[in-house]
Amino acid sequence: MRALSVCLLLLCPVLSPAKEAQDYAKISCRFLCLETATPPPPLLHITAKGNEISCTIPTNGLSPASDCYATENAIRFVSATDRKPAATATIPPNMKAAILVFIVAEKAPDALPWRVFVLEDSAKNFPDGGAFVTNFHTNDIRCDIGGTKVTLHPEEFHGFARPEPRDAFNMAPVVFEFLQDDTWRIASESMLRFLPGMRYLIFAYLDPATVRPRITTFQDFRAVAKPPPPK
Repeated sequence: MRALSVCLLLLCPVLSPAKEAQDYAKISCRFLCLETATPPPPLLHITAKGNEISCTIPTNGLSPASDCYATENAIRFVSATDRKPAATATIPPNMKAAILVFIVAEKAPDALPWRVFVLEDSAKNFPDGGAFVTNFHTNDIRCDIGGTKVTLHPEEFHGFARPEPRDAFNMAPVVFEFLQDDTWRIASESMLRFLPGMRYLIFAYLDPATVRPRITTFQDFRAVAKPPPPK
């Protein structure tokens, strides 16, 4: 279990050429938004070199991978319509691939409209055939995936290996509990199919529309390399 990095930073001044070259890093990014009612508008990532990269943030699954460029460990996004700052993702050093999860930010003076949670897209976080659970809720949650039980504090996450045992259909039970008034209450109970070459991304968070705890699950499949062309 590790704490999750949250970013709510303002745009920084333009770097000097020497500093820019030193801190300019390419990151393969996939995007996802947990706010289905009002997802982010089309965004632009404007690199330190002035290039513009269009970014669409889907709500029904992960986007295809796009190369973004971090300057001083930050990827900054502006609205494609009015060029106003929209979000900033803080990228830990040496990260090569990331999943950027957008959540609407609480209204505050000078705050950006979107928070961005940065998840390293790696085999360590996402075991093949397993699940990755993140707690965006303000209280603790408990999750039980195939008999493996973990308690997650706010902004913590955990990667679960493919459950053992599974039934004849490769399915295993998945249970989530929220802590409410010092009592653990079941919020979600289901059976999920765990197959090689796929993974689940499961998020616990507070729905801004209903102000109630919510569990959202996304299924994602590992990219398969294309065979080389015949000689």
